[in-house]
Amino acid sequence: MDGTKTEEVVEATRKAADTVSRLTEYIQGQIPTIVAFSIKVLIAFLFFCLGRIVIKWLRKIVKTSLERSRADKGVVQFIDSLLKFGLYILLIFTIATKFGLDTASVAALIASGGVALGLALQGSLSNFAGGVLILLLKPFEVGDYIIEDTNKNEGTVKEIQIFYTKLSTIDNKTIVIPNGMLTNTSLVNTTAIDERRLDLKINISYESDLKKAKSVIETVLLSDDAVLKNKDINVFVDALGEYSVVVGARAWTKNEEFWPAKWRILEEIKEKLEVSGIQIPYQQFGMYREDEKM
Repeated sequence: MDGTKTEEVVEATRKAADTVSRLTEYIQGQIPTIVAFSIKVLIAFLFFCLGRIVIKWLRKIVKTSLERSRADKGVVQFIDSLLKFGLYILLIFTIATKFGLDTASVAALIASGGVALGLALQGSLSNFAGGVLILLLKPFEVGDYIIEDTNKNEGTVKEIQIFYTKLSTIDNKTIVIPNGMLTNTSLVNTTAIDERRLDLKINISYESDLKKAKSVIETVLLSDDAVLKNKDINVFVDALGEYSVVVGARAWTKNEEFWPAKWRILEEIKEKLEVSGIQIPYQQFGMYREDEKM
């Protein structure tokens, strides 16, 4: 029995040695192929790095030319983004064809992949078309302050890219909105003209002197430097609420002065109304015991 076990161990050892020997011979035989492939990969990597430098150089030339021609900033950003996308695809295609892949096979692969990608990325194609429409129809430009109605996002337009537009909010947040959404929904461009209307609503109690309150609000509007005096200034009763009289006020300011003026005027109106004895009410809730109701 011991002799049989010894023979089995020897046989297993011999087979393992043969396997290692064949693996070693195979690796040694593949070394030239591995070296050649590694050299191709290294050359392809160097070619890609060189291509990136050339792409940046071309983008810089095109961007500078567009800026010298005084093209719209949104157009410059869009063309730069489109050029970057197209040149990188061309670079990858060139690398694939120059380092061993058949041109016809690559073209067929790109065509079939393009169809599949187009079906999978219908939303992205819609966003691309939306970007083109934004540049052609110009509902807004870089630097405009817009409000889109779907999600109530608002901010200053900072970039118009191929697939999306970036907004910067007043608290310095960045909102990325797909171009397709911006072209398929209504939006408000508050900076399409240089002036913006200031709409205010102030609640006063029913017991307060209405005419005096209107006079105080009108005086505040007339005394503020940001309010345009050559435009209509209106103070009126906007609604009769459940707990208060709603007084509306309308005036005009420059776009760049809108928010500071609104905040400053509201604060001053509150202070002036308090000094004049005009009460600004708020909803109050009372709790009563059953015996108090009796």
